[in-house]
Amino acid sequence: MISAEAACRRRSGPASVVTMLVAPLLLVLFVPFSPSSGAQLPNQAKAKDLPIATNGQPFPWDRMRLPTTVTPLHYDLAIHPNLTTLDFTGVVRIELDVHEDTNTVILHAKQLQISDVFLLAPEGIKRLKVLEYPRFHQLALLSDSVLIKGRKYEVHLAFAANLSDSFHGFYKGSYRTSSGEVRVLASTQFEATFARGAFPCFDEPAFKANFTIRIIREPRHIAISNMPMVKTVELPGGLLEDHFDTTVKMSTYLVAYIVSDFKSVSKTTQHGVKISIYAVPEKIDQTAFALDAAVKLLDFYDDYFDIPYPLPKQDLAAIPDFQSGAMENWGLTTYRETGLLFDPEKSSASDKLGITKVIAHELAHQWFGNLVTMEWWNDLWLNEGFAKFMEFVSLDITYPELHVDDFFLAKCFEAMEVDSLSSSHPVSTPVENPTQIQEMFDDVSYDKGACILNMLRDFLTPEAFEIGIVRYLKRYSYQNTVNSHLWESLTNICSSDDLDEGRLKHTEFCSKRKTQSGASKWYSGDELDVRAIMDTWTLQEGFPLVTVEVRGREVRLSQERYLKTDDPSPSEGFLWQIPLTYKTSASNTVHRFLLKTKTDVLFLPEEVDWVKFNVDMSGYYMVHYAGEGWNSIIKLLQHSHTALSGNDRANLIHNVFQLVSIEKVRLDTALELSLYLSRETKIMAVTQGFGELVPLYKLMEKRDMKVLENQMKSYIVDLFQDLIDQQEWNDSGSVSQRVLRSYLLLFSCVRNYAPCVTKATQLFNQWKDSDGTMSLPVDITMAVFVIGARTPEGWDFLFEKYRHSLQMSVKSRMKTAMAVSPLQDKLKWMMEQSLIGEIMKTQDLPGVVVSVSKNPHGYQLAWDFLRANWHTMIKKFDLGSSTISYLVTGVTNQYSTREMLDEVRSFFGSLTEETGSEMRCIQQAYETIEDNIRWMDKNLPLLQAWLDKRNRRVSHEDL
Repeated sequence: MISAEAACRRRSGPASVVTMLVAPLLLVLFVPFSPSSGAQLPNQAKAKDLPIATNGQPFPWDRMRLPTTVTPLHYDLAIHPNLTTLDFTGVVRIELDVHEDTNTVILHAKQLQISDVFLLAPEGIKRLKVLEYPRFHQLALLSDSVLIKGRKYEVHLAFAANLSDSFHGFYKGSYRTSSGEVRVLASTQFEATFARGAFPCFDEPAFKANFTIRIIREPRHIAISNMPMVKTVELPGGLLEDHFDTTVKMSTYLVAYIVSDFKSVSKTTQHGVKISIYAVPEKIDQTAFALDAAVKLLDFYDDYFDIPYPLPKQDLAAIPDFQSGAMENWGLTTYRETGLLFDPEKSSASDKLGITKVIAHELAHQWFGNLVTMEWWNDLWLNEGFAKFMEFVSLDITYPELHVDDFFLAKCFEAMEVDSLSSSHPVSTPVENPTQIQEMFDDVSYDKGACILNMLRDFLTPEAFEIGIVRYLKRYSYQNTVNSHLWESLTNICSSDDLDEGRLKHTEFCSKRKTQSGASKWYSGDELDVRAIMDTWTLQEGFPLVTVEVRGREVRLSQERYLKTDDPSPSEGFLWQIPLTYKTSASNTVHRFLLKTKTDVLFLPEEVDWVKFNVDMSGYYMVHYAGEGWNSIIKLLQHSHTALSGNDRANLIHNVFQLVSIEKVRLDTALELSLYLSRETKIMAVTQGFGELVPLYKLMEKRDMKVLENQMKSYIVDLFQDLIDQQEWNDSGSVSQRVLRSYLLLFSCVRNYAPCVTKATQLFNQWKDSDGTMSLPVDITMAVFVIGARTPEGWDFLFEKYRHSLQMSVKSRMKTAMAVSPLQDKLKWMMEQSLIGEIMKTQDLPGVVVSVSKNPHGYQLAWDFLRANWHTMIKKFDLGSSTISYLVTGVTNQYSTREMLDEVRSFFGSLTEETGSEMRCIQQAYETIEDNIRWMDKNLPLLQAWLDKRNRRVSHEDL
């Protein structure tokens, strides 16, 4: 809160310009507020049950969600941020639609100093009484006369606050120029519930309205917002006021404005939309790739969705201080600098892939989320699952050279990791308070959402799916939706009532359907109940494990919930409608079957050597091959692994190791399957092999078992040695080949594989001798930096280069390399500096802490740091945020001892609800550590025996 003295200074100085705008109105407000005897508060008879406002009076609303008696139509918002005093003033006029007679308007405001509140009614201007209830971030505006149903009114509020120290609301940011000057900016991040910290508003997604925004600034800055600027007005005191065009109807969380000294570059799309990239002046030369990508992708979506992008411009701004990856504000999307800036000489193949994906994600939101918005945050997945899914659909078509399909499975594996715990939640799940809402921004909403949409697309066919989602967008433009609206739009897409004659693709598809017998698909389109199928995937948590047992021509199927727990009861009562796909040794044809019951039986035309279910992992489920099933698959992989696709092989690796955790498969069976990886070259299968094998020795690092730990490390290096030796130390090849090269060389250097360490040491020394001017191939820099950071001199040199580099991707690789150094004093210093935020950005703190926690020399340091700075971090990054969740689970998910579990329980158990005790990520941390302990207790003897047996076998072969 701003002190009264500061507020008085503001109103008497240059910052009082906003007040000047409303001075004529204030002159008439000489009549003090005095409620008439007829004025009523809702539930006045039950005043004793109502919350108590800050002034001790009953607050007339007792729910977290706002009432719908009054809704906003239009906001006229004037904001004046002062980048010297780091505060802001503002005035908002909100046009209201009254749906029921009332004398109370309930809206949101958080940590704002509110003043000059009055009602503009047909009969004149009246002062309103204001009550505040900070617990729910609510204001009550009380009128001495009734607001009559059907009439339009306006409320006027002046407000003031400090620019936020966090990364949300209207917050301050800064950057350092190459000459060392620190420059300040102010930008917004309002999703999910932070617009209320910047101006009084109805801060829920269903309260859509139009916004007309004015921003007061100094001449040395520029202002940008959702819409184009229409004029600039000179004000007394040398200030300027930018007036922006009125927005389309949208939710408060999509409002955005930035005051900065950014520069921009622009192009126009084929559809006439102006695209601009904004960045700090010294980095504007790194924006060309993002600009071209944004133009290409916006044109793609314009055509794919068959709905013109409705705004005249789309800005993309690279913000130096930004907590999340990016934000889809309508017409002004915001990004981390690493998510937008690309240097062709210094950025890697994975940088290009990452930047293109994040732009594709945010631009997809301009339709999914902005044009059509979920009614409430319980259905956040309708925004985020779709945007994540559309990343892959759009890039597969617009950037085929990126081979984006090679990376989709990883999203499903990540989702299954959290969805396999008792603490998971349905994709669509009830939420109410801001912490619960923040927790919805997780792998379930994003990645599981994308994976079940991919499954549905495969089930319906891509053509039918596209027609259905276009129908959904057209039907609900500028509205709010729930799950069922989507399922209805994807049902009966060729019904005569809804046929889009103007869309050629739709009419051609439906004409073709009429001429087909329907036998080629597993359903009759007119009978398909999409909602019944998809409700089983969105309204219950978890995912199914399908057990397959082949007996001759008979295939017996059963389903149950896959759950990592000692207690089987949470998995009871779950049933999914599962679109199964499978292929066999007898045919390359993909066969389909919709499993609706707990058990069922399929009959094959002939007996087969093997059967593979979940072809290319198009479905969000795991498969257990009972009886001789796994043995037949191991035999296939050992003798002819290319009979299955790379995605099928990655899927099998994932499933077999995950089944060890629930004791469906023995560890030695999974390890026997892994032996085929010595001949694997496809990125998804290779990285999934690492993903299953590396955590085994990471768990051992937390226990005193060096001999077995080193045996396991040696096994992995030996397994991939041929592939590692094939890697050239340059930037040649496709994106997938280049990403895989970086991965393999980094792993082999971390694991001290002698040829890698020798080469990386030589290159680091040459680079250091050139004072960092020597050009290193981009793909190998991580491996080189990691080796260099092992010595104090190398670490210090790397840090100096980090400090002065303007290439964000290079800084990111240097930072990661420094965090995996064995030098504990450096690791501790790095975390401390990231918290301070001057030399290393605080936005990078979570990544630094989690990297240190994965370092065998740093995991205890990271845990100590997390505990010591917990209260600072939850204030900076916000309770329930994905950042806090990432910190909690990232730091603890490799602990494997009861002592560490007790320590984790002791710390998190000491918290209050206000400091995070109820967060889902804490339960996830407990469950994960418990699962690790169970796994180690059960499987360590098996692992030891299998590695000993393999070593004897290898030794015998060498003789």
